Amino acid sequence: MDNRRLMLLAIFGFSLLMLWEAWQKEHQAPLPATVASIARPVASSAGVPVPTTSVPNAAVPTASAVPEAVGTAGAATAKATVKTDVLVAEISAQGGDLVRLELLKHKATDDTDKNFLLFDSGEKNIYEGQSGLIGRGLPNHKTLWQLVPGSLELKQSEDVVRVALQAPLESGGKVVKTYTFRRGSYLIDVDYQLFNQGIAPLQTSAYFQITRDGKPAESASPSVMGMGAVTFTGPAIYTDKEKFQKVTFADIDKDKAKYATSANDGWIALVQHYFVSAWLPKEGVAREFYIRKLGDNLYSAGVIVPFPAVAPGASANLGVRLYAGPQEQNKLKQIAPGLDLVVDYGWLAVIAQPIFWVMELIHRMVGNWGWSIILLTVLIKAVFFPLSAASYKSMAKMRLVMPKMTKLKEMYGDDRARLNQEMMELYKKEKINPLGGCLPIVVQIPVFIALYWVLLGAVEMRNAPWLGWITDLSVKDPYYILPLIMGATMLIQTKLNPTPPDPMQAKVMMIMPIVFTAMFLFFPSGLVLYWVVNNVLSIAQQWQITRMIEGGKKTTT
Repeated sequence: MDNRRLMLLAIFGFSLLMLWEAWQKEHQAPLPATVASIARPVASSAGVPVPTTSVPNAAVPTASAVPEAVGTAGAATAKATVKTDVLVAEISAQGGDLVRLELLKHKATDDTDKNFLLFDSGEKNIYEGQSGLIGRGLPNHKTLWQLVPGSLELKQSEDVVRVALQAPLESGGKVVKTYTFRRGSYLIDVDYQLFNQGIAPLQTSAYFQITRDGKPAESASPSVMGMGAVTFTGPAIYTDKEKFQKVTFADIDKDKAKYATSANDGWIALVQHYFVSAWLPKEGVAREFYIRKLGDNLYSAGVIVPFPAVAPGASANLGVRLYAGPQEQNKLKQIAPGLDLVVDYGWLAVIAQPIFWVMELIHRMVGNWGWSIILLTVLIKAVFFPLSAASYKSMAKMRLVMPKMTKLKEMYGDDRARLNQEMMELYKKEKINPLGGCLPIVVQIPVFIALYWVLLGAVEMRNAPWLGWITDLSVKDPYYILPLIMGATMLIQTKLNPTPPDPMQAKVMMIMPIVFTAMFLFFPSGLVLYWVVNNVLSIAQQWQITRMIEGGKKTTT
């Protein structure tokens, strides 16, 4: 009985821990870093921003290497807007950077009437895609590029739309930077073409970086919380040798970041809840990765790729793809090796990934993620059916021997050792496993946590409705109906279980439905839906087995 009590207390303590995590996340204090404290480049007298920090290995030019502004000062604000069927991008003449990216297929977290902003350079956030050439007199993300302002929209008859920027070379010639957007794709080609009209060969490298503040991602809903950890936000690097590596902002602040710095393959990304932006150089090309802190709560992560040597009178090209969009796992697998690993499934990814694969397979047939969860629950229940049946048999037998257990307690209540000995003899005689009733809960905890991470990390669940009032399976039930139903089913299960002779155990068993109900108030409604369906199926199975055992009938598993 002591072992069973410890098992129940462990489950109870685990539940309280999750409840505390949920409450903390729901009532978390704002970060001390304000928008005003985010480091931004300051303008020099020439109108060209001066970098706020030096860059390791001269990856990005220092202030002395930045050329003077080209064109008029008013052109510094010139921007081109590109609209496709899945995104709206804004490119600035200042730096030739991608400064705004609106995703048309995904709604904003705090206002579903608006589209989600991934890149933004406004007052609240800084998140930009930047690139340039390394070397004195070469254009970079501090250069004022020549850009024809205006709006471009992908026509019905077209599959590709391009935006070209241009900057002169001090030594003679020019650099053309071209953004290419394609229908139905979040992949953006960023290509450089260097025309050398000077008298000497040009040898340079290009850098491609993502600059972002360290604020929590707005894609995460207010009800999102973790079992010991929230979803990851920060840089990530993948190479064939080192595989997937996350780098936290805290490690960058402490200068403790460890990651692969060079390779002939791989990519670098900035990951946040549901979305990712990643620079994807071609395979087989040498590259250097870097991650740095620019200032107070501002970071950049980038990759350096060598540019082909350009002889006088010749030209050369270099291009790198940028993926900036949702973490759609199947598509990410096809884009680059290891890119699907940015989906944060926590420490039970080995279970979570197959769960998502099965859910997606079901979704292809039923077309609704809510019904997919229900059918997945039925499948999981079928897998655990033999174990559950054996456990419910054990509990049904416990109900039958409860009078004998009560009598033993009356006889040996003052002698703890003798009572435990007699109890174990009774269990052996009646062929009862005292821990059998706990097994269904214990075994399902890893599956429960893995499914939690699937619902938390899969962008496919974001804004996915089920029916009626459940319009988003990734956030909590707005009216708390499902958690209350879940609590009621747990209470019914408690009544079906044998009443523990130990008063402490009995109190724990009665309190658990209340604790779980309070805890599930904050959980994603998709997860609560899974637990409700699982409980209903468990009640039906347990009731049938209990009825047959108490009726003296044989059951089959």
